[in-house]
Amino acid sequence: MNYKVINKEKYYRKDVFNHFTKDCKCSTSMTARIDVTDLVAYSKQHDTKFYINFLYILSKVLNSRDDYKMGYFWQTEELVCYDKINPAHYVFHDDTETCTMVYSEYFEDYKVFYENIKNDIEKAKQTREYKFDIVNHPNWFDASYIPWVSYDSLNIELPDGYLHFAPIINWGKYREENGKLMMPVTVRMNHAIADGYIVANVFFELQNAIQSFLK
Repeated sequence: MNYKVINKEKYYRKDVFNHFTKDCKCSTSMTARIDVTDLVAYSKQHDTKFYINFLYILSKVLNSRDDYKMGYFWQTEELVCYDKINPAHYVFHDDTETCTMVYSEYFEDYKVFYENIKNDIEKAKQTREYKFDIVNHPNWFDASYIPWVSYDSLNIELPDGYLHFAPIINWGKYREENGKLMMPVTVRMNHAIADGYIVANVFFELQNAIQSFLK
């Protein structure tokens, strides 16, 4: 785990950061639908899992901009930017109706990422444990798939004043709209390091990254 410490006095969001870490501690979240028609078709054509393909694209997008890789060390009050953030995702067990958290590593190489995620998922299927371990996984972002419903809005609430800077991403079941398969995606980030533009940019970059992935 490598990171750089941000000089808060020279941070380009200095005033915003100070306001939302001292005066008004809060988060911001946004839900929008993205077009996954071609990615679904690609996954079927190449006999690959849509879930893993989307998780790869999502991880790549979140690693493309420093604003999505921020962290906060409350012990030393240091603002940091990680070199890389990794997906913490979930396996759902039908028999117990519970989830197992899966800590996977992001690899820019798609084939390496795909095999790594596939193996992590198979291992998680063998357990019913839920091990939340943010201490040993500080540069992991939460990626949660909600396959049962194509929702219109979703909010993730954290305790007031909790400076959790890693993105929290949810996505639901895609549905057909005007001949396209549209999938809801929710992005939650702390307002100290992200505003509406930074959050909205995730959706634009996801759409662009899907097209790049398909080339």
